[in-house]
Amino acid sequence: MFNSTLAKVIWILVPIVTISIGAAVPFVVAAVKGVIKPWLAAVYVAAEVLVLGLSTAVNGESPFVGMLMIFLIVASATHTSLLDNDRVNIGK
Repeated sequence: MFNSTLAKVIWILVPIVTISIGAAVPFVVAAVKGVIKPWLAAVYVAAEVLVLGLSTAVNGESPFVGMLMIFLIVASATHTSLLDNDRVNIGK
């Protein structure tokens, strides 16, 4: 998936810098490249839509929504770093 260490760092930073708006982007790219199965990318797209939809639907400031966004950022950045790991077999 990654051509160099710099490319890996940039892809890991995508969900962090975009504040979870781009959390699914690395997984969609990996599915198009054939690194992972499309269902895994669809799960990340659905989770992103759910969290962002919930954050816009909640009226006022809710710590729960902020916590969900932080969990999505951390999970997607961690899983992006594991895309080239040979020991991970789920979704490949």
